Amino acid sequence: MARRIFHLLVTLSDVAPPVWRRVQVPGGYTLDRVHRVIQHAMGWQDCHLHSFEINGAQYGEPDPDGELLLRDELEIRLDSVVAKGARFRYTYDFGDWWEHDVVVEEVGPPEPDVRYPLCSDGASACPPEDVGGAFGYAEFLAVVADPADPRHAEMVATVGTRFDPVAFDAGRVTTLLRRLT
Repeated sequence: MARRIFHLLVTLSDVAPPVWRRVQVPGGYTLDRVHRVIQHAMGWQDCHLHSFEINGAQYGEPDPDGELLLRDELEIRLDSVVAKGARFRYTYDFGDWWEHDVVVEEVGPPEPDVRYPLCSDGASACPPEDVGGAFGYAEFLAVVADPADPRHAEMVATVGTRFDPVAFDAGRVTTLLRRLT
């Protein structure tokens, strides 16, 4: 079977401004590699557990204690569980519960002389880790935008620099993704 490239639209649920990425990945990638692509593309730091829900099945890193019933993502290729038009969920950080809607927009042959994975488009900065999910992120944005808020200095200090919620650079993301290969 010829190598196929999957064009994925990854959208972080329930946040404003909208955070989304368009990434292109080889269909032969295991779900573990797709996880790493999403982490880099979105801007997460891979500090928490994650899972995929595809066609009613849960995939992720197997739980040694058996509390989470996840199929091993290292054993499942993307092209074996989804096709063009498929939708699935990727959840990151079971405490903050960041849900990502993923749509397979296109499946096709690789472009000549193009290295994959790559990020072709996107919008907005990823929320900082551990801000409390979508609700906490909305509160975080309100506090960092208001220097009069008593929590302002503390919240700004958590991100280390001025946080721009609409900042996004597809070229930088592609550079990060190239480190995966």
